[in-house]
Order: sequence, then C-alpha cells, then structure tokens
Amino acid sequence: MPIPKQIREKIQQLKTEFDALSKDKDSLLAIIDEAEVPENVYNSNAIENSTLTLKETEKILLDMEVARDLSLREVYEAKNLARVIDYIRNKSKANELDKELVLLLHQMLINVIDDKIAGRFRGKGEYVRVGTHIAPAPEHVELMIEEAISKYTSDVSSYFLEKIAKFHLDFETIHPFCDGNGRIGRVLICFQLQSLGFPMVIIRDREKQEYYKAFRDYNDSENTKTMEKALYLALIESFHKRIAYLKGEKIITLSEYIKKNGKSAPAVTNAARRQNIPAFREKGVWKIAESF
Repeated sequence: MPIPKQIREKIQQLKTEFDALSKDKDSLLAIIDEAEVPENVYNSNAIENSTLTLKETEKILLDMEVARDLSLREVYEAKNLARVIDYIRNKSKANELDKELVLLLHQMLINVIDDKIAGRFRGKGEYVRVGTHIAPAPEHVELMIEEAISKYTSDVSSYFLEKIAKFHLDFETIHPFCDGNGRIGRVLICFQLQSLGFPMVIIRDREKQEYYKAFRDYNDSENTKTMEKALYLALIESFHKRIAYLKGEKIITLSEYIKKNGKSAPAVTNAARRQNIPAFREKGVWKIAESF
C-alpha cells in the first residue's frame, strides 16, 4: 500500500538535510549510534517480554553490577543483541542481505543462550505459533526465506520503506527460527536502512500494540499500511534527532519547551507522536531543539 506522497517528500527533505549536515561528522554520528544501542536493545527485548529495565540494560552492557538477581538468559540476551547491532552498524555497507547474513546474525544472537538452535532455521518437528498465527511448517522455511529475500533485493520499483515493511511482515510471518525471530527481524530493518544510507531506527516497546496490530492487519487482509506507518514515524524521528545534534542545537525536554513557550501539553505531545514537530526521544523522554 503506497506511503502518502507528502510523507515521502518529507523523508526526502530530511534525507537531503541529513546528508548535507553529515559531511565530516562521521565521529558524531557514530557517537549518537553508540549511545542509542542500550535503548535499542532494551526496547527490542522488552517487546519479547524481557523484565530488564533500560537502566539495567545499560549497566549490563557496561559490565556494571545490577542491584537485583537476573537470569543468565536475560543478561546474554542483552549482550548478544548489542553485539548484533554493533555488527550491522559496521557491516551494513559491506554486506548484502542474504540467507547467510540472516543465519550469522542469529548465531550471534542465540550464542550461549541455546547453541542447539543458534544459527539455523527451524528443523523437523519444530513448529511455532505467535498468538493465533501458526507459522509455516519447518520444511518450507528455508525456501520461503530465500524467496522473501529475492523479492526484496530484486524489487527496484517500490518505495524503499514499503519494501522494508513488506519484508519484515513476511519474515515474521514465516518465523524461521525457534527463538529470536522478532529481534533478528528488527535488526534487519536497521541493516536495510543503513545499507541505503538512512539512520537506524528504534521500534519501541511503548508502541508495541500498534506494532502487533501491523501483523494482524497483514495476516487478515495483506494490509501493509500499519507497518509502513510505524517505520516512517520511526525514521522521521531518527532524522529529527540526528539533525538536531548535527546542527549543534541546544536540546531541551519537551516539557521544558512547553512550559517556556506556554504551549498546550497535550497538543505538543500529540504533535511529537505524529512527528509533526522535530521532537525525538532519548531514554523514553521526549526532547526538542530549544530554538524550534
């Protein structure tokens, strides 16, 4: 389903500004990406019902002591996912999306957690379901993944976000692994974006109901619109954050901005959620350039 023309024009405008501001500022962009890793890890794991908080995730990734006893699995889930994100950050321009990359990322993600299933697709007798959706039988998985990748890489006419949304919906519908499907799928979104010169995005736990709805809409009627909207909002927010830093703006919380300018809190917050203003989140807190 086509993304509205005004959204595509807005993304192109932001991309042009981002590219111009990015010249000779690779180190700043790397710092922004690195600072975002714990937030990305926390949100992706939280969508899969991890009990870790953002602060605990940050401490684990810094090898700091955490106040409560944690399961070893949750610790490895955080560390392994951070490793996968770091890998695609550095390799997105050198690698192409193919079956081997997908299996490598899964090996890295599930390493130590469950080595029996790490780095391989579901095998004989390994059936899975997500809610009421029963994933395809394991004997069909490899071919279906190859077909999804082939459709994505050979499609040169569709808008890039429409292609990425469709691939993500297909990937999660196939559910090729015994574990780690959601986290790998969301990492692949970032890989695909970075391969095309776009910044990484965060799919947030706070918005997971809309994210889940995207799969229901696709499974019920092959409607891709909900997923496309989730991705373009995430991408626009990612642009807004990076452009603010690249411009050297003084960044304040949205609540400070509202108070300082005598604005309506519900109206401004709603505009931020819709990305009608250049607001963005850091550690779950809405922020904006003071000069806006």
